[in-house]
Amino acid sequence: MSDQNFQGKKTFLLYPHSVIRDEMLDMLLMAGFATYTLMDIVKARRLLEKFPDSLMFINIDEGLKEYEWEDYMRGIQTNPKTKECRLGILSYNQDRALMQKYLMELSIPCGYIQLKLGFNESTKIILNALDANEAKGRRQCIRADCHDDISATLNFMIGNERYRGKLLDISSSGLATRFDSVLNLPANSLLPNVQLRLRGGLVLMDMILMGQRHDDKRVSILLFNSKIPIDDKLIIHRYIKQCLQKYIDGLKI
Repeated sequence: MSDQNFQGKKTFLLYPHSVIRDEMLDMLLMAGFATYTLMDIVKARRLLEKFPDSLMFINIDEGLKEYEWEDYMRGIQTNPKTKECRLGILSYNQDRALMQKYLMELSIPCGYIQLKLGFNESTKIILNALDANEAKGRRQCIRADCHDDISATLNFMIGNERYRGKLLDISSSGLATRFDSVLNLPANSLLPNVQLRLRGGLVLMDMILMGQRHDDKRVSILLFNSKIPIDDKLIIHRYIKQCLQKYIDGLKI
């Protein structure tokens, strides 16, 4: 099994409408799809070359004129480095001739999504397209690297002793954190009232210690309580979204 099959495919949203950027992206991430926003058509094309198995949904209502978007997509479809990428359209334009052109003439594989259908229906269509293209791969959740974020920390008390850790990575199911010293607690220990700080967000929950990494005993793997309130889930996923976006924005391509 290849690493790509396990990790899944990246999904890019080029020039996304504000409702997609602010709300739909949260839902896509919570559903387990690694999703990023792009605001640069040149960098978008280079990212597709770097990640040739990815998907990209393009908001054709912004950025370029309609005939320019057509040329842009044809260029992606004919470029040997990007021809395997899967494109989709996002638009409030309900012109049937325009839809037919993209679907029939350009053979856009992920469809023409009419945002006039409403937020829930549009999200459902995108999720179906991502599922059909196996964008999630075999991973169970998205993991984001946050080792260089000094604001990603946790702390908790056991008895009279306070433990403090610096997060290294985080997913919807748990995290890895480096403590100042080895956490001398048995595996499956319950860690009560862990304060998890994610930049401006604060989450308080019980966590479970799974164990330490073999290569660095100061690094512990912790799992979240399975019954996380929805507001706390949003804080965690929005932080993951920030980390993922930072990675893409920081790529020098």
